Amino acid sequence: MARRNNLYLVANMADLQPCPLKTDPSSSCPSDGRWQFNTNVVFRSDGLLVARYHKHNLYFEQSFDTPPQPEIITFDTPFAGRFGLMICFDILFHKPTIALVEKGVRQLIFPTAWMNLLPLLDSVQFQQAFSLGANVTLLAANLRKDQYNMRGSGIYTPFSATYHHAQKGDPEEGRLLVARVPVLDPLWVGQSVTTEEGLVRSESTSSTATDSGVCHQESCSDSPPPETASLVPPSSATFISSIDHDPFTFVLLNETEGKVNVCNGTFCCHLQYRRLPQGDSKELYALGAFAGTHTMDGRYALQVCALVRCAGLDASSCGQEVEEAESKMDFLLEGKFGSRYVYPSVLASKMVLEQPEHLETAADGRVTMKHSNMTGGLVTACLYGRMYHLDNE
Repeated sequence: MARRNNLYLVANMADLQPCPLKTDPSSSCPSDGRWQFNTNVVFRSDGLLVARYHKHNLYFEQSFDTPPQPEIITFDTPFAGRFGLMICFDILFHKPTIALVEKGVRQLIFPTAWMNLLPLLDSVQFQQAFSLGANVTLLAANLRKDQYNMRGSGIYTPFSATYHHAQKGDPEEGRLLVARVPVLDPLWVGQSVTTEEGLVRSESTSSTATDSGVCHQESCSDSPPPETASLVPPSSATFISSIDHDPFTFVLLNETEGKVNVCNGTFCCHLQYRRLPQGDSKELYALGAFAGTHTMDGRYALQVCALVRCAGLDASSCGQEVEEAESKMDFLLEGKFGSRYVYPSVLASKMVLEQPEHLETAADGRVTMKHSNMTGGLVTACLYGRMYHLDNE
Protein backbone atom coordinates (compact mmCIF):
# COMPACT_ATOMS: atom_id res chain seq x y z
CA MET A 1 0.00 0.00 0.00
CA ALA A 2 2.77 2.44 0.90
CA ARG A 3 4.70 1.77 -2.30
CA ARG A 4 1.66 1.75 -4.58
CA ASN A 5 0.37 5.07 -3.24
CA ASN A 6 3.76 6.72 -2.57
CA LEU A 7 2.92 7.21 1.13
CA TYR A 8 4.55 6.86 4.49
CA LEU A 9 2.27 4.40 6.29
CA VAL A 10 1.97 3.63 10.01
CA ALA A 11 0.01 0.52 10.96
CA ASN A 12 -0.73 -1.13 14.28
CA MET A 13 -0.38 -4.91 14.46
CA ALA A 14 0.89 -7.76 16.59
CA ASP A 15 4.60 -8.70 16.51
CA LEU A 16 5.99 -12.07 17.53
CA GLN A 17 9.64 -12.06 18.61
CA PRO A 18 11.66 -15.09 19.75
CA CYS A 19 13.44 -14.61 23.08
CA PRO A 20 16.18 -16.55 24.87
CA LEU A 21 14.76 -19.08 27.31
CA LYS A 22 16.77 -18.76 30.51
CA THR A 23 16.72 -20.61 33.78
CA ASP A 24 17.14 -17.18 35.42
CA PRO A 25 13.81 -16.55 37.22
CA SER A 26 14.12 -12.79 36.61
CA SER A 27 14.09 -13.28 32.82
CA SER A 28 10.99 -11.82 31.19
CA CYS A 29 11.02 -14.38 28.38
CA PRO A 30 7.75 -16.38 28.48
CA SER A 31 7.91 -20.16 28.84
CA ASP A 32 7.13 -20.71 25.13
CA GLY A 33 10.27 -18.78 24.12
CA ARG A 34 8.56 -15.88 22.37
CA TRP A 35 7.36 -12.40 23.14
CA GLN A 36 4.16 -11.01 21.64
CA PHE A 37 4.06 -7.22 21.40
CA ASN A 38 1.41 -4.63 20.52
CA THR A 39 3.32 -2.92 17.71
CA ASN A 40 3.42 0.05 15.34
CA VAL A 41 5.21 -0.57 12.04
CA VAL A 42 6.23 2.21 9.63
CA PHE A 43 6.75 1.76 5.89
CA ARG A 44 8.25 4.52 3.81
CA SER A 45 7.02 5.46 0.34
CA ASP A 46 9.13 2.82 -1.45
CA GLY A 47 7.69 0.08 0.79
CA LEU A 48 10.73 -0.35 3.07
CA LEU A 49 10.07 -1.05 6.76
CA VAL A 50 11.82 1.87 8.52
CA ALA A 51 10.58 1.73 12.13
CA ARG A 52 8.94 -0.56 14.63
CA TYR A 53 7.69 0.37 18.12
CA HIS A 54 6.53 -2.06 20.83
CA LYS A 55 3.91 -0.68 23.23
CA HIS A 56 5.17 -0.22 26.79
CA ASN A 57 2.06 0.69 28.80
CA LEU A 58 -0.40 -2.17 28.37
CA TYR A 59 -4.09 -1.85 29.28
CA PHE A 60 -5.66 -5.26 30.05
CA GLU A 61 -3.90 -6.84 27.06
CA GLN A 62 -3.45 -10.46 28.11
CA SER A 63 -2.25 -11.43 24.62
CA PHE A 64 0.73 -9.09 24.80
CA ASP A 65 3.98 -8.77 26.74
CA THR A 66 5.62 -5.60 28.03
CA PRO A 67 9.00 -5.11 26.30
CA PRO A 68 12.01 -5.49 28.63
CA GLN A 69 12.86 -1.77 28.20
CA PRO A 70 10.74 1.21 27.10
CA GLU A 71 11.44 1.97 23.43
CA ILE A 72 11.82 5.58 22.24
CA ILE A 73 11.30 5.26 18.48
CA THR A 74 11.33 7.94 15.78
CA PHE A 75 11.53 7.95 11.99
CA ASP A 76 12.38 10.65 9.46
CA THR A 77 10.44 11.77 6.40
CA PRO A 78 11.56 13.95 3.48
CA PHE A 79 8.40 16.12 3.70
CA ALA A 80 8.11 16.95 7.42
CA GLY A 81 11.16 15.71 9.27
CA ARG A 82 10.90 13.54 12.37
CA PHE A 83 7.90 11.71 13.86
CA GLY A 84 7.61 9.76 17.12
CA LEU A 85 5.55 6.62 17.81
CA MET A 86 3.27 5.64 20.68
CA ILE A 87 0.14 3.51 21.20
CA CYS A 88 -3.08 4.16 23.13
CA PHE A 89 -2.47 4.05 26.94
CA ASP A 90 1.13 5.25 26.36
CA ILE A 91 -0.21 8.81 25.97
CA LEU A 92 -0.80 9.07 29.72
CA PHE A 93 2.78 8.15 30.74
CA HIS A 94 6.27 9.63 30.73
CA LYS A 95 7.81 6.83 28.69
CA PRO A 96 7.69 6.84 25.75
CA THR A 97 5.47 9.89 25.22
CA ILE A 98 7.09 12.65 27.27
CA ALA A 99 10.53 11.14 26.67
CA LEU A 100 9.90 11.76 22.95
CA VAL A 101 8.70 15.33 23.60
CA GLU A 102 11.73 16.04 25.79
CA LYS A 103 13.98 14.82 22.96
CA GLY A 104 12.49 17.59 20.82
CA VAL A 105 10.04 15.42 18.86
CA ARG A 106 7.11 17.69 17.97
CA GLN A 107 5.09 15.33 15.72
CA LEU A 108 3.57 12.17 17.22
CA ILE A 109 1.61 9.30 15.69
CA PHE A 110 -0.98 7.64 17.90
CA PRO A 111 -2.97 4.54 16.88
CA THR A 112 -5.43 3.78 19.69
CA ALA A 113 -8.36 1.69 20.87
CA TRP A 114 -9.63 4.38 23.26
CA MET A 115 -12.67 3.76 25.42
CA ASN A 116 -14.25 7.15 26.01
CA LEU A 117 -14.40 8.20 29.62
CA LEU A 118 -16.32 11.39 30.24
CA PRO A 119 -16.15 13.99 31.66
CA LEU A 120 -12.31 14.25 31.46
CA LEU A 121 -10.99 11.59 29.08
CA ASP A 122 -13.16 11.48 25.99
CA SER A 123 -11.02 10.55 22.97
CA VAL A 124 -11.01 13.79 20.98
CA GLN A 125 -11.06 15.86 24.19
CA PHE A 126 -7.80 14.40 25.45
CA GLN A 127 -6.22 14.18 22.00
CA GLN A 128 -6.63 17.93 21.55
CA ALA A 129 -5.66 18.64 25.17
CA PHE A 130 -2.42 16.68 24.76
CA SER A 131 -1.55 18.52 21.53
CA LEU A 132 -2.09 21.88 23.24
CA GLY A 133 -0.39 21.01 26.54
CA ALA A 134 2.67 19.33 25.00
CA ASN A 135 2.77 21.84 22.10
CA VAL A 136 2.93 19.09 19.46
CA THR A 137 1.15 17.82 16.38
CA LEU A 138 -0.78 14.62 17.13
CA LEU A 139 -2.13 12.23 14.48
CA ALA A 140 -4.68 10.09 16.34
CA ALA A 141 -6.45 7.10 14.76
CA ASN A 142 -9.00 5.42 17.04
CA LEU A 143 -10.97 2.24 16.47
CA ARG A 144 -14.71 2.54 15.87
CA LYS A 145 -16.36 -0.03 18.11
CA ASP A 146 -19.60 1.06 19.77
CA GLN A 147 -19.68 -2.04 21.98
CA TYR A 148 -16.67 -0.64 23.86
CA ASN A 149 -17.52 3.06 23.31
CA MET A 150 -14.50 3.48 21.04
CA ARG A 151 -14.88 6.44 18.68
CA GLY A 152 -13.13 9.74 17.99
CA SER A 153 -10.00 10.45 15.91
CA GLY A 154 -8.25 13.58 14.71
CA ILE A 155 -5.33 15.60 13.40
CA TYR A 156 -4.30 18.20 15.99
CA THR A 157 -1.76 21.00 16.09
CA PRO A 158 -1.34 23.70 18.76
CA PHE A 159 -3.37 25.96 16.43
CA SER A 160 -6.00 23.68 14.87
CA ALA A 161 -8.08 20.53 15.18
CA THR A 162 -9.55 18.38 12.39
CA TYR A 163 -11.48 15.54 13.99
CA HIS A 164 -14.45 13.22 13.78
CA HIS A 165 -16.44 11.92 16.74
CA ALA A 166 -19.35 9.63 15.82
CA GLN A 167 -22.61 10.19 17.70
CA LYS A 168 -24.65 7.41 19.25
CA GLY A 169 -26.73 5.75 16.54
CA ASP A 170 -24.41 6.69 13.66
CA PRO A 171 -23.55 3.79 11.33
CA GLU A 172 -20.50 1.92 12.63
CA GLU A 173 -18.03 2.74 9.88
CA GLY A 174 -14.67 4.42 9.39
CA ARG A 175 -14.01 8.03 8.43
CA LEU A 176 -11.02 9.43 6.54
CA LEU A 177 -9.59 12.72 7.83
CA VAL A 178 -7.22 14.88 5.80
CA ALA A 179 -5.63 18.14 6.96
CA ARG A 180 -2.76 20.36 5.89
CA VAL A 181 -0.62 21.21 8.91
CA PRO A 182 2.60 23.12 9.60
CA VAL A 183 5.90 21.28 10.00
CA LEU A 184 6.88 21.51 13.67
CA ASP A 185 10.12 19.51 13.61
CA PRO A 186 12.79 22.04 14.75
CA LEU A 187 15.54 20.11 12.90
CA TRP A 188 13.72 20.14 9.59
CA VAL A 189 14.74 23.05 7.41
CA GLY A 190 12.74 23.60 4.25
CA GLN A 191 10.89 26.21 2.24
CA SER A 192 7.48 24.78 3.13
CA VAL A 193 7.68 25.67 6.82
CA THR A 194 6.70 29.31 6.49
CA THR A 195 4.13 28.84 3.75
CA GLU A 196 2.39 25.89 5.38
CA GLU A 197 2.38 27.46 8.80
CA GLY A 198 0.79 30.56 7.33
CA LEU A 199 -1.88 28.42 5.74
CA VAL A 200 -2.82 26.65 8.92
CA ARG A 201 -2.69 29.65 11.19
CA SER A 202 -4.91 31.68 8.93
CA GLU A 203 -7.49 28.86 9.13
CA SER A 204 -7.14 28.52 12.88
CA THR A 205 -10.35 28.07 14.84
CA SER A 206 -9.00 30.34 17.53
CA SER A 207 -10.37 33.83 17.86
CA THR A 208 -7.07 35.34 18.99
CA ALA A 209 -3.81 36.18 17.26
CA THR A 210 -1.47 33.94 15.28
CA ASP A 211 -0.40 32.15 18.42
CA SER A 212 -4.02 31.08 19.21
CA GLY A 213 -3.50 32.65 22.61
CA VAL A 214 -1.14 29.87 23.68
CA CYS A 215 1.37 31.84 25.67
CA HIS A 216 4.32 30.10 27.24
CA GLN A 217 6.26 32.36 29.56
CA GLU A 218 9.26 32.91 27.29
CA SER A 219 7.06 34.24 24.47
CA CYS A 220 4.54 36.27 26.46
CA SER A 221 3.97 39.95 25.93
CA ASP A 222 4.34 42.41 28.79
CA SER A 223 0.60 42.95 29.11
CA PRO A 224 -0.73 42.49 32.64
CA PRO A 225 -2.18 39.07 33.45
CA PRO A 226 -5.97 38.75 33.21
CA GLU A 227 -7.86 39.24 36.45
CA THR A 228 -7.86 35.99 38.38
CA ALA A 229 -10.04 34.61 41.12
CA SER A 230 -7.02 33.67 43.24
CA LEU A 231 -7.94 35.98 46.09
CA VAL A 232 -11.35 34.44 46.64
CA PRO A 233 -11.44 32.34 49.84
CA PRO A 234 -12.38 28.66 49.42
CA SER A 235 -16.13 28.44 48.91
CA SER A 236 -17.80 27.05 52.00
CA ALA A 237 -20.24 24.41 50.74
CA THR A 238 -17.83 21.82 49.36
CA PHE A 239 -18.66 18.15 48.83
CA ILE A 240 -16.89 15.03 47.59
CA SER A 241 -17.95 13.25 44.41
CA SER A 242 -16.05 10.87 42.14
CA ILE A 243 -14.76 11.27 38.59
CA ASP A 244 -13.53 7.90 37.33
CA HIS A 245 -13.14 6.67 40.93
CA ASP A 246 -11.04 9.69 42.00
CA PRO A 247 -12.54 11.64 44.94
CA PHE A 248 -12.82 15.25 43.72
CA THR A 249 -13.67 18.10 46.06
CA PHE A 250 -16.47 20.12 44.43
CA VAL A 251 -18.30 23.38 44.92
CA LEU A 252 -21.56 24.20 43.11
CA LEU A 253 -22.00 27.20 40.82
CA ASN A 254 -25.19 28.62 42.29
CA GLU A 255 -25.22 32.05 40.65
CA THR A 256 -25.47 33.34 37.09
CA GLU A 257 -22.00 34.77 37.51
CA GLY A 258 -19.34 34.93 40.17
CA LYS A 259 -16.03 33.65 41.49
CA VAL A 260 -15.48 30.33 43.23
CA ASN A 261 -12.49 28.60 44.67
CA VAL A 262 -12.10 24.94 45.66
CA CYS A 263 -9.16 23.04 47.18
CA ASN A 264 -8.26 19.38 47.43
CA GLY A 265 -5.58 19.33 50.11
CA THR A 266 -3.17 22.14 49.25
CA PHE A 267 -4.04 22.11 45.54
CA CYS A 268 -6.58 24.83 44.66
CA CYS A 269 -8.59 25.73 41.57
CA HIS A 270 -10.11 29.14 40.86
CA LEU A 271 -12.97 30.01 38.55
CA GLN A 272 -14.46 33.28 37.41
CA TYR A 273 -17.61 32.65 35.35
CA ARG A 274 -20.64 34.15 33.65
CA ARG A 275 -23.40 31.80 32.61
CA LEU A 276 -25.40 32.85 29.57
CA PRO A 277 -29.15 32.29 29.92
CA GLN A 278 -30.44 29.47 27.70
CA GLY A 279 -34.24 29.62 27.90
CA ASP A 280 -35.71 27.31 30.50
CA SER A 281 -32.75 24.99 30.79
CA LYS A 282 -32.12 23.79 34.32
CA GLU A 283 -28.56 22.53 34.50
CA LEU A 284 -26.27 22.14 37.48
CA TYR A 285 -22.56 22.94 37.22
CA ALA A 286 -19.73 22.40 39.69
CA LEU A 287 -16.02 23.19 39.98
CA GLY A 288 -13.90 20.25 41.12
CA ALA A 289 -10.30 19.79 42.25
CA PHE A 290 -8.27 16.62 42.68
CA ALA A 291 -4.63 16.06 43.60
CA GLY A 292 -3.49 12.50 44.10
CA THR A 293 -2.73 9.19 42.44
CA HIS A 294 -5.33 7.61 40.20
CA THR A 295 -5.26 3.85 40.93
CA MET A 296 -8.21 2.35 39.02
CA ASP A 297 -7.14 0.42 35.87
CA GLY A 298 -3.73 2.07 35.91
CA ARG A 299 -1.63 4.15 38.28
CA TYR A 300 -0.72 7.77 37.57
CA ALA A 301 -0.42 10.98 39.62
CA LEU A 302 -2.71 13.92 38.83
CA GLN A 303 -3.59 17.49 39.64
CA VAL A 304 -6.89 18.40 37.96
CA CYS A 305 -9.17 21.45 37.85
CA ALA A 306 -12.50 20.59 36.21
CA LEU A 307 -15.63 22.62 35.55
CA VAL A 308 -18.33 20.04 34.79
CA ARG A 309 -22.00 19.89 33.94
CA CYS A 310 -23.59 17.52 36.48
CA ALA A 311 -25.70 14.64 35.14
CA GLY A 312 -28.75 15.71 37.17
CA LEU A 313 -29.87 18.46 39.54
CA ASP A 314 -28.45 16.71 42.58
CA ALA A 315 -24.89 17.35 43.78
CA SER A 316 -24.19 13.60 43.88
CA SER A 317 -24.51 13.53 40.06
CA CYS A 318 -21.52 15.86 39.57
CA GLY A 319 -18.68 14.00 37.89
CA GLN A 320 -20.90 11.49 36.10
CA GLU A 321 -20.87 11.08 32.31
CA VAL A 322 -22.78 13.71 30.33
CA GLU A 323 -22.67 14.18 26.54
CA GLU A 324 -24.99 17.15 26.06
CA ALA A 325 -25.50 20.59 27.60
CA GLU A 326 -27.39 23.79 26.79
CA SER A 327 -25.70 26.34 29.06
CA LYS A 328 -22.95 28.40 27.48
CA MET A 329 -20.38 29.97 29.77
CA ASP A 330 -17.69 32.64 29.65
CA PHE A 331 -15.01 31.68 32.15
CA LEU A 332 -11.48 31.97 33.45
CA LEU A 333 -10.18 28.74 35.01
CA GLU A 334 -6.89 28.68 36.87
CA GLY A 335 -4.72 26.43 39.01
CA LYS A 336 -1.16 26.36 40.28
CA PHE A 337 0.40 23.09 39.17
CA GLY A 338 3.46 21.17 40.31
CA SER A 339 4.20 20.00 36.76
CA ARG A 340 4.73 21.77 33.45
CA TYR A 341 2.58 19.15 31.73
CA VAL A 342 -0.96 20.46 31.98
CA TYR A 343 -3.45 19.47 29.28
CA PRO A 344 -6.30 21.97 28.68
CA SER A 345 -9.67 21.12 27.16
CA VAL A 346 -13.05 22.74 26.47
CA LEU A 347 -15.67 20.16 25.46
CA ALA A 348 -19.04 21.39 24.22
CA SER A 349 -22.32 19.54 23.72
CA LYS A 350 -22.30 16.43 21.49
CA MET A 351 -18.51 16.05 21.59
CA VAL A 352 -17.66 19.34 19.89
CA LEU A 353 -14.19 20.68 20.72
CA GLU A 354 -13.53 24.36 21.30
CA GLN A 355 -10.06 25.88 20.95
CA PRO A 356 -9.40 27.73 24.25
CA GLU A 357 -9.38 31.46 23.57
CA HIS A 358 -6.39 32.20 25.81
CA LEU A 359 -3.91 29.90 27.53
CA GLU A 360 -1.11 31.11 29.72
CA THR A 361 1.56 29.28 31.71
CA ALA A 362 3.52 31.29 34.26
CA ALA A 363 6.96 30.48 35.65
CA ASP A 364 5.50 29.57 39.06
CA GLY A 365 3.31 26.79 37.57
CA ARG A 366 0.13 28.84 37.38
CA VAL A 367 -1.94 27.88 34.33
CA THR A 368 -4.81 30.11 33.19
CA MET A 369 -7.40 29.19 30.58
CA LYS A 370 -9.83 31.86 29.45
CA HIS A 371 -12.73 31.20 27.07
CA SER A 372 -15.91 32.88 25.81
CA ASN A 373 -18.30 32.92 22.83
CA MET A 374 -19.03 29.20 23.02
CA THR A 375 -20.71 27.59 20.03
CA GLY A 376 -22.56 25.03 22.18
CA GLY A 377 -23.39 24.21 25.78
CA LEU A 378 -20.47 23.46 28.11
CA VAL A 379 -19.92 19.82 29.06
CA THR A 380 -16.41 20.14 30.58
CA ALA A 381 -13.63 22.70 30.90
CA CYS A 382 -10.53 21.09 32.31
CA LEU A 383 -6.89 21.63 33.21
CA TYR A 384 -5.52 18.09 33.48
CA GLY A 385 -2.10 18.10 35.16
CA ARG A 386 0.11 15.00 34.99
CA MET A 387 2.62 14.68 37.82
CA TYR A 388 4.88 12.14 36.11
CA HIS A 389 7.59 12.47 38.75
CA LEU A 390 5.21 11.17 41.45
CA ASP A 391 4.00 8.06 39.59
CA ASN A 392 6.18 5.61 41.49
CA GLU A 393 5.73 7.05 44.97
